[in-house]
Amino acid sequence: MLKIFNTLKKEKEKFLPINSNMVNIYVCGVTVYDHCHIGHARTFTIFDTIIRYLKYCGYTVRYIRNITDIDDKIIKSAHKNNENVFCLTNRIITSMQHDFLKLGLLQPDIEPKVTEHIQEIIVIIKELIKKEYAYIAKNGDVIFSIQKYRNYGILSRQNLYALKNNNRINISQKDFKHDFVLWKKLNVLDTPNWNSPWGVGRPGWHIECSAINDKYFGKDVDIHGGGIDLLFPHHENERAQSTCLYEIKNYGKYWMHVGSLLVDNKKMSKSLNNTIFLKKLLNIYDAEVIRYFFLLTHYRKPILYNTENLSKSIISLRKLYLALEKFDLLHIVLKKKFSLKYQFFCTNFCNAMNDDFNTPAAIAVLFSLLKKINISFKKNDDDTAMQLLYQLKYLSNIIGLLYQVPSIFLKNTKCREHTI
Repeated sequence: MLKIFNTLKKEKEKFLPINSNMVNIYVCGVTVYDHCHIGHARTFTIFDTIIRYLKYCGYTVRYIRNITDIDDKIIKSAHKNNENVFCLTNRIITSMQHDFLKLGLLQPDIEPKVTEHIQEIIVIIKELIKKEYAYIAKNGDVIFSIQKYRNYGILSRQNLYALKNNNRINISQKDFKHDFVLWKKLNVLDTPNWNSPWGVGRPGWHIECSAINDKYFGKDVDIHGGGIDLLFPHHENERAQSTCLYEIKNYGKYWMHVGSLLVDNKKMSKSLNNTIFLKKLLNIYDAEVIRYFFLLTHYRKPILYNTENLSKSIISLRKLYLALEKFDLLHIVLKKKFSLKYQFFCTNFCNAMNDDFNTPAAIAVLFSLLKKINISFKKNDDDTAMQLLYQLKYLSNIIGLLYQVPSIFLKNTKCREHTI
């Protein structure tokens, strides 16, 4: 039985989808003001692995990863580059999709842009005003009243009255200092902008995900995920909006968050000038090495990025590929049923993945298999070795590993010094 750590409940829970074998997953995507960094890569690699495993378990998965293509950061970046906002976002989206394809990520079923869902956003804001969860401020902004939602802060365990003020919005314009913007009123000369019942403006950040979820998934979603940095305020605010919109107890059945990424023991940020862009990393390391590096750490834990850890990932992957190289498995149809004598490897692998997608434990099973394979080779027991190699490749493929031609991977990773 698959168990998932639910951020909302702060414990592992049995995974029981809302609609039997159909699983709806929404992962907050990239704000496209700059190229993707390795923090994005980790988050989306983790959810890619989760989706692969759910499909292996027999679930039909519908996966949405949105694109935030309107935001203060985008406008600021466009002005800095002397570039049209939409030219900037289209350029970054193309770059992002190229990087994710190279990284080997499955494409989402739907990849909606915020700017293509303005009318859906307006409809939801109107409904929140009608239900008195939102109000129009003196400056014309539409604001969500968090005091109207008594369970605010439960997801992120925030104390409403201990929160620091968000200085981006003038407190005098709000009923309560921590209320947040649903619709930002603009001057007609401020672009881009859209018409609305409250005048020309553009949507706030949090409302976009509520609107997109509403359009494609309706009143609830099985798994809502993203990086831990989105837990507060974004996911807390989104959950508040949607729960109030539908007037239900809880919006989102399982909330999942990927741990932070540290560069040389420091949080990655532009202010520290330690941002590692995915594009640059992919030009130096094989994409599978990057994936393997991410999977070696449980998704909820922080991960330390450095060249030493990536070099260790190369060495470990090479050990697996050296075993595969001894048999040309790519010309053999992989079998899903293995000799009962060795079925416990598959059982142990699935037990690891069923324990909140414990990829480090699953990879440990692969190396137990490798040890058995090497023993079989030493005994010249080719039949056993081949049977185990089938299993090694099959189980690895479930989490997106060992998909390359062994000789090519080994050639590309031989005696290379990597620095970034």
